[in-house]
Amino acid sequence: MLTITLPDGSQRQFDKPVTVLEVAQNIGAGLAKAALAGSVDGVPVDVSYLISNDAAIKIITAKDPLGLEVIRHSAAHLLAQAVKQLFPEAQVTIGPVIENGFFYDFAFDRAFTPDDMAKIEARMVELAKAAQPVSRQTMSRNEAIEFFKGMGENFKAEIIESIPEGETLSLYSQGEFTDLCRGPHVPNTEHLKAFKLMSVAGAYWRGDSKNQMLQRIYGTAFGTDKDLKAHLFQLEEADKRDHRKIAKALDLFHLQEEAPGMVFWHENGWTIWQVIEQYIRQKQKAAGYSEIRTPQVVDVSLWKKSGHAEKYIDNMFLTHSENRDYAIKPMSCPCHVQVYNQGLKSYRDLPVRLAEFGNCHRNESSGSLHGILRVRGMTQDDGHVFCTEDQIQDEISSFMKLALSVYADFGLDQSVRVKIASRPEKRIGADELWDKAEQSLANALEALNIAFEWLPGEGAFYGPKVEMHLRDSIGREWQCGTVQIDFFIPERLEASYVTEDNVRKVPVMIHRAVLGSMERFIGMLIEHYAGDFPAWLAPTQAVVMGISEKHTIYVNEITEKLQKAGFRARSDLRNEKIGFKIREQTLQKVPFLLVAGDQEAEQGTVSVRTRKGKDLGVMPVSDFIAILEKAVASLGKITSEE
Repeated sequence: MLTITLPDGSQRQFDKPVTVLEVAQNIGAGLAKAALAGSVDGVPVDVSYLISNDAAIKIITAKDPLGLEVIRHSAAHLLAQAVKQLFPEAQVTIGPVIENGFFYDFAFDRAFTPDDMAKIEARMVELAKAAQPVSRQTMSRNEAIEFFKGMGENFKAEIIESIPEGETLSLYSQGEFTDLCRGPHVPNTEHLKAFKLMSVAGAYWRGDSKNQMLQRIYGTAFGTDKDLKAHLFQLEEADKRDHRKIAKALDLFHLQEEAPGMVFWHENGWTIWQVIEQYIRQKQKAAGYSEIRTPQVVDVSLWKKSGHAEKYIDNMFLTHSENRDYAIKPMSCPCHVQVYNQGLKSYRDLPVRLAEFGNCHRNESSGSLHGILRVRGMTQDDGHVFCTEDQIQDEISSFMKLALSVYADFGLDQSVRVKIASRPEKRIGADELWDKAEQSLANALEALNIAFEWLPGEGAFYGPKVEMHLRDSIGREWQCGTVQIDFFIPERLEASYVTEDNVRKVPVMIHRAVLGSMERFIGMLIEHYAGDFPAWLAPTQAVVMGISEKHTIYVNEITEKLQKAGFRARSDLRNEKIGFKIREQTLQKVPFLLVAGDQEAEQGTVSVRTRKGKDLGVMPVSDFIAILEKAVASLGKITSEE
């Protein structure tokens, strides 16, 4: 008898080998219809896979992450089949799954046009509806090379030639189309119901600029039309919210070729920066941090000693002076150890909490730069805690509370996902210390009743870390805050403290950041709020407009009162009609628009409306100040008056 164990622990008995699909049919017709693939003892397989021994299996459907990957990989093959039918002279190369979709690279003698893309997608729909069975076969490496050369697919043959001899390869076929692939794939093309071709771009063969330029067609695919439409809507919204477009419209910052990956902040953008920096500064001070400042340029020897040079040297900006090699700092941690090392520390001095708005530079590739979301010059809200092993859990817990309170103030606390990135393959230090560090993070989160998931192998080379992923207003996730336990860098940089037993011991170093980088966090906020910053963050919180020039004195009096009350207010005294000025300031997304005419000047009042067009009526200036105070105090939570 063959015993199949299901994910819920239940078991099914079979008197002969069975396929994954047959197991699904044994469970239920609905599951069999939805089955896309299977997992046998943790290994992804096709539904046609024959199970000959006792095994633990899971039926994969479109609701599973692996099911979505199978759909997208199969959609890439569908794309290649459609291209080959419409443009037989095109050669196929590779077609992997990527985040939110897939792509396939083609060698073709001209650029694919928008009309070509429409035809390709239409042919994909036809092929999907035809419910073509997808079958798997195996070939030896040499057989596969000859097979693809015989088809004229020289790029595919070249890929196989780079595979070691003796390998058995799997090929998948649907209709007349056959492709090299590990699989698994959908049982038939009818399962591909919700896909969309997105764009076409150039890409060098094997990513090498010395090689032939190919054409890369990008697409996306989902299990249902509903999910596809939701994704396309999100993309449309994301385009509207592009922080670079909004920054230009609101005069926040600009970027230019003479300083790639560096930001030129304008007054409006720098005002937002300053509000956030002062806010974080106050939160950190209340949490017991001492703010410091460390050098921008440090001898490379420090980075070699800490271990950073071995991993990051290619991403460092280096310079040479007077027979010494220097690096512009890519992170602040080794410098913070130098501050800690000034003066002998006792166990009574710990924990020592240091914080810095550290200006760092990393030589990111030009192709990876993206507005202020991916830059070369960044400012991190960097912090390091030096503590004893007994203090680790309390310090992690305190930081998590700090970070979550900050996200709540920005209105970003609704769905924070927490993950622990565990030890990477390339790391420093003994495994028993990694065990201790990973367990300490898990214990701290569990003590706070914070659910988390593991990210195997994604930790830093010196320690595991907790990542906090925030969901914005249109459902995208942004990885912001991190906290990491490090047993190794303090030892490398000779940090120590004197224990109660009067012996020297190396402190534990906790690396932490709430926002990550100021640039990226502000870029994320711009897109999250679509430029409609809550009153506490808005560069201008209120603008006062006169109906005509004769109201200039009164308008300036109101503006001065607001400014003396601590608000960011300005006057709009342009010789324009009031309707024009209201429209202009609405487009500038100023939270509150104040209008003063004869009646308001006579009565000492002001007419108030919001950027959303809500009329709050005529009121004394003191009443409006109370409204603005309430709006500012609410931080990221929009008040009813807004």
